[in-house]
Amino acid sequence: MRELTTIAELRDAAEDDALPLWAAQGFATGARAWTHAGAVAVAGPRLSLRDRLAVRGPAPAAARLVRHALAEAGPSYRPVGDTDLIASLLAAVPGLALVDTFGWMEIGGSRLAAPADAHWLRPDELPQAAALIAEAYPGSYARPEDRSGARTVHRSGARTAHRWAGVRDGAGRLTAVAADAWSAPEVGFLAGVAAHPRHGRGRGHAEAACRLVLDTLLRRSGRAALMVDGDNPAAIRLYHRLGLHWRDVSAAAVEG
Repeated sequence: MRELTTIAELRDAAEDDALPLWAAQGFATGARAWTHAGAVAVAGPRLSLRDRLAVRGPAPAAARLVRHALAEAGPSYRPVGDTDLIASLLAAVPGLALVDTFGWMEIGGSRLAAPADAHWLRPDELPQAAALIAEAYPGSYARPEDRSGARTVHRSGARTAHRWAGVRDGAGRLTAVAADAWSAPEVGFLAGVAAHPRHGRGRGHAEAACRLVLDTLLRRSGRAALMVDGDNPAAIRLYHRLGLHWRDVSAAAVEG
């Protein structure tokens, strides 16, 4: 069992897998990482509002590593990884229960053509973005709840989004938003995608906002990702259209 303390060590041990690299957040937020017999686990605190434990590698070694990581970091951490691996961990790690299965979608490259009608929101536009999120996507973890503009703080106290992109229609209404949220230096992260149910959906506005965010993330990091529920086909079609590729992942949690 060996603790990893640098991104170079983690990148090598995880074979450049974007999920654990994202969870590490550049080791700037108190994340910890370990490796054992080809397996890797990264404990990322308050990452997308959860304590997450990104895990990969051979199932027997991963199970031992998850037990070690939960003992070190605490039982609030939720193992997340490829669905087949999490299924093996449920059988091997006492007390783990399945929470959800969803998609990790990822894109690599140096840029993505961004449309001219999307822009980065100013601080004075954030209240409108918050109202749009509340109406169109009330379950969003990323929320523009702060007017300072640079970073947003969720009511839980966790940092959510660095900045927001938006699109306005011909009448000046804010019709779609998307956020650069919980991005790591090595892997940008897209969240908070929402379109107004009457004035934005079906008009390409959400795609335009996403393109601006993804283009920025790719220019900065060379790779970007997001998480999406499997029962949201419209969003999945949008992300496929933007060039992101699907990966089945699941999350588990310590019961109780």
